[in-house]
Amino acid sequence: MNNNFITVVLTILIVGLLGCMLVFGIEAYKELDNAVYSDENVNQYGVIEKKEEISTPQVVEQPIDNIESTPASNTITYQSSASKNHYFYNQLDSYSKSIYDGIVANKDNMKSGTYKLEFGNAFSDILSQANGKELLGSYYQNAVEAFTYDNPEIFYLDPTKMYLNISTTTKGNKKTYNVYISNSEGSNYLAKGYSSREQIEQCQAEIEQVKNKVLYGLPGTTEKKIKQIHDYLVDNLSYDQALSGNNIYNLYGALVNKSCVCEGYAKAFKYLLDEAGIDSVIVIGTASNSKGETENHAWNYVAIDGAWYAVDSTWDDPVIQGGGMLTSTYKYKYYLKGAQTMAKDHIANGQFTTGGKIYSYPSISNYDYK
Repeated sequence: MNNNFITVVLTILIVGLLGCMLVFGIEAYKELDNAVYSDENVNQYGVIEKKEEISTPQVVEQPIDNIESTPASNTITYQSSASKNHYFYNQLDSYSKSIYDGIVANKDNMKSGTYKLEFGNAFSDILSQANGKELLGSYYQNAVEAFTYDNPEIFYLDPTKMYLNISTTTKGNKKTYNVYISNSEGSNYLAKGYSSREQIEQCQAEIEQVKNKVLYGLPGTTEKKIKQIHDYLVDNLSYDQALSGNNIYNLYGALVNKSCVCEGYAKAFKYLLDEAGIDSVIVIGTASNSKGETENHAWNYVAIDGAWYAVDSTWDDPVIQGGGMLTSTYKYKYYLKGAQTMAKDHIANGQFTTGGKIYSYPSISNYDYK
C-alpha cells in the first residue's frame, strides 16, 4: 500500500516537472523567435547581426577639378533624337540589370555622393545560398562595368568608392537580407574633385553647351553625321601625352577641357553619337603603334544601315611634331574601317577587369565603309 502511494506521488511530481519544463521551453522559444537583432551590436541573446560590404573593382579614376563657369549667353540648343543603345546592359542577367537600373534611376539623387540606394530584400534568393555573397558580388561587378561603358555622360560617380552593403537580420532560425549601395564612412562616392550637386550640374551645363554646338545643323545621312562628330573631335581635342591632366579619362575632359587620352575620345564620341540617335559602343582592347609597341587602348564601333564599322578618333588625331595640319591620310586612317583593316593593329577585349564578365561586341563588317 505504502509502495503504491509513493509511486503515485513520484509520478505526479515527474509529470508536473516535465510540464513546467515544456512551458518554460515554449516561452523561451517565443522570446527568441520574436527577437530582431540590431546592426553590429551584440544584443541580449548574444547574437550579432552580420553586415558586410562589397566594393566594385577599380574601373577608371575620373578626376574633375578646376571647374569654371561658362557664360550662358548665345546658347545654341540641339533637340536630341537619342535612342540610346545600352549594348552592355543587354548582355546582363536579371540580377545585374536590377542593380544597373537602380543606379540609372537614381543618378540624380547620387549627385550628393552619399545617397543610400536601397534594394531591400530583392536579392534574398541569392544570399540564402551558401556562396550567395560571392554571387551577388559578381552580379554587382558586372552591373557597374556595363553601366560605366554604356553611360559616359554619368561621369561624376566613382565606382571604386561605391559599396554594396549586405545587412543580415536573424530572427529565430530565419534570416532576412537588406541590400543597398552607399559611400564609405567619412567619404563620398563622387569622382575626384567633386563635392556638391551644384558643382556637378554646372559641369553638366558646360558639356551640354558644347554638345549643342557640335550637333547643331547635323547633315542628313548617318555617315555624314558620324563624320561631322568625328571631325570635331579630331580638330578640337588634343591627346594628353603627359598623362597628368585633370579629367583625361572622362567626358568633361574631352568636351570642355579638350584634353584627354583615348578613353576620353571614345566616351565623347559615344556620347555625341547617342545624342544624335546613332548606335555606337565603346571598345576596350589593345593596339600596336607605329613602333610596334602594344598598349591598352579604347575606340568605338558605330552602326550605319544595320552594319557596324570601327572608328578610332584618337589615332585619327596623331601628334604632329613641330605642328602642322593633318592630311586626309591620317585624319581618316581609322574612320569607318572593317575587320580586315582593324585586325592589323587593334585587338578588342571584352573583359574590362580581371575576373570580370566577358562581353561581346557587335560583329563589324569585313570591309571598310565606302
